[in-house]
Order: sequence, then structure tokens, then C-alpha cells
Amino acid sequence: MNNSVTNTARLLGAGLRALLVLTLVTGVIYPLVVTGIAQALFNSKANGSEIKADGKVVGSSLIGQSYNLPLKKGQQTPDPDLKWFQGRPANGLGSNSVNTQYKLLLSGATNLSADNKDLIRQVTDAKAAVIKDNSVPGYTVRPSQVPADAVTSSGSGLDPDISPAYAELQVHRVAEKNHLSVAQVEKLVKDHTDGRTFGFIGESRVNVLELNIALKDLVAKR
Repeated sequence: MNNSVTNTARLLGAGLRALLVLTLVTGVIYPLVVTGIAQALFNSKANGSEIKADGKVVGSSLIGQSYNLPLKKGQQTPDPDLKWFQGRPANGLGSNSVNTQYKLLLSGATNLSADNKDLIRQVTDAKAAVIKDNSVPGYTVRPSQVPADAVTSSGSGLDPDISPAYAELQVHRVAEKNHLSVAQVEKLVKDHTDGRTFGFIGESRVNVLELNIALKDLVAKR
């Protein structure tokens, strides 16, 4: 009986020591080591890929933002602020209804099939709006010029990038609204176009937030 109690106590003690050691290693030491390495080698990515302007964090390079005018009385959907480059449509899974302190979009795809009437209507309406908004005196957008990313949302609904084709389509409108030359805005787009990752992964892209920050700086120097 005494041996049985002693063995049980020994086993419990060994189990407790193992628990404490594993808790220390996996719950304290390992997270601290990983966090330290991440902060030292990948500081920007570890902190959310923040983008700063005028000394303040204005967003993340991984999450798209909206560039809209304030809602007018009776409006449910705000009009885009056409002095800025616009990102992809952000349909997502709807609006946040839990934490209403912030106006958030729930990340996710629409899951609508290609022949869904709602999706067809959304794309048709978006294409008409892109043509209308970006046609300015002396420059008319043709339907064939409108790229797919201008009228469809991404799988997350929060894509921060647009294609160079969509950025270039907006150049004349942005130049007119900001009283800049087309050449100035074209150079801005070119300077902020990133090629494929490692030269072969993905597609060329333009980060809309970074582009608009550069646009703001250019306008300020005018």
C-alpha cells in the first residue's frame, strides 16, 4: 500500500515537473524567441505591415481602404471621392454588426456563381460607373479598357492592390481632379508598380494606399 502511494506521488511529481517545463519552454521561451527573431528580421511584417504618412500610421499594406465622400442625407452608399485612386470593389460578406464602434467589412468572397443575376448586375453597374467616372474631357474610357479587377471583388474582399491597367485607366481623371499633368500621374503609377514576386509569382500590382499617399505629397508640392 505504501509503495503504491509512493509510486503515485512520484508519478504525479514527474507529471507536474513535465508540465512546468513544457509550459516554460512552449509558453514562454519559444514565443519570446520567435517574437524576438520576427522583430529583428521582419519588423514591418511582424507589426502588421503598417504604412505611415506624416509620422502617423494610416493603414496596412495588406488591407484595402475606401476613398469615399461623406454620406449625403438619404444615401445608403457613399459616392467615391474621385480625386483619389480607387481600389477594387469590396463586397466581402457584409458589414460588421457586432462591434459597431468601427465601420468594418467582413472579409470573404461573395460566393456568387458566374451566372448569378445579382453578380451580373453588380458587375454591369460597376463597369458603367468606372466608364462614367473615369471619362473626362479629351479622354473617354472604352468598355474594352475596363479590367476585371475594376468591377469584381477579390476572394477576401479586402485586396489592397489593383492591376497596373486599372491604375492607368484612372490617370486622366486623377490628373484632372488634382490639377496635375497626365505625365506626372503616369509617372506616379509607374513608380509604384511592383512586378511579380521573385519575377514569376503572381501578377504586377499597385498598392492603392501607397499610391494615394504619394499623390497627396505630389499635390502638396504643386
